[in-house]
Amino acid sequence: MPSIIGRIYLKCSPQYRQALSIIRKYFDRIVEQEQKKTEESIGERRTNLIASLINSLQENEKKETIKPTDKKKGLSHDEVFDEMLLFLVGSYETTSAALAWFIHLMSKNPRVQAKIKAELGDNKQHRLSIEQLESLEYLNCVIQEVLRFAPPSISTIRSVTIDDRLPASGIQLHKGDEIWINIFNLTRDKRYWKIDPDLFYPERFQSEDKDHHPYALIPFGSGHRQCIGQVLALLELKAIAVRLMQHVTFGDGGLEVNAGGFNAKGILIPKKIGVTITFD
Repeated sequence: MPSIIGRIYLKCSPQYRQALSIIRKYFDRIVEQEQKKTEESIGERRTNLIASLINSLQENEKKETIKPTDKKKGLSHDEVFDEMLLFLVGSYETTSAALAWFIHLMSKNPRVQAKIKAELGDNKQHRLSIEQLESLEYLNCVIQEVLRFAPPSISTIRSVTIDDRLPASGIQLHKGDEIWINIFNLTRDKRYWKIDPDLFYPERFQSEDKDHHPYALIPFGSGHRQCIGQVLALLELKAIAVRLMQHVTFGDGGLEVNAGGFNAKGILIPKKIGVTITFD
């Protein structure tokens, strides 16, 4: 729908206003907690995005509002809120696509699914801490393989900062040119993977492909412009995958409904996914 109609709909939607109110309540709580931190913990601000944003809040918003744009310092309360809201919901499509691929690939690979359950061991009914999630080495390999086999974002773009020339083809690049990098093709390039890249095989990251070329697998991009939410996205994927594996087993719904295939519309999602679910 036209954007103007969408904005009117959201303003009139009680569900939207309620959701926004809840998010703002938690946002204000985060700001309050961060501002109460002691001087000893200030060092976290260098690596903590949310803390850095809160630290940039304007001390006097009214005073900053009347200044020319180029003279303003810091961010307003609403600007910080918008940044944090984007950080929270920006990965919704990519994370949900990765989870769809995880479910599809588990249904097609019962051996892998069984190994995840075995790794969970006695933790099949317990909530795991972040440290426990990080310690699940095989699950980490599975998540990596899901992102390699079907990266949610199939491409990224970078701008050329200096004149250059591609070594293999000799194509001339000029400063300001935009380069389209196909992430999906890199994950299937047999020059960079010792084990067949068309094969879903998490164990590759424990053996021959453990030391793969760093740019052969860049589901979140790379460099200083890589995805700012990748740590949060990986944590979400692991946490949800563990909860699923603690309680259910996915089965193959049959070739007609669970054929997989790719449907690329900015985000790579499975074309056909139909699984059976058995509660453990």
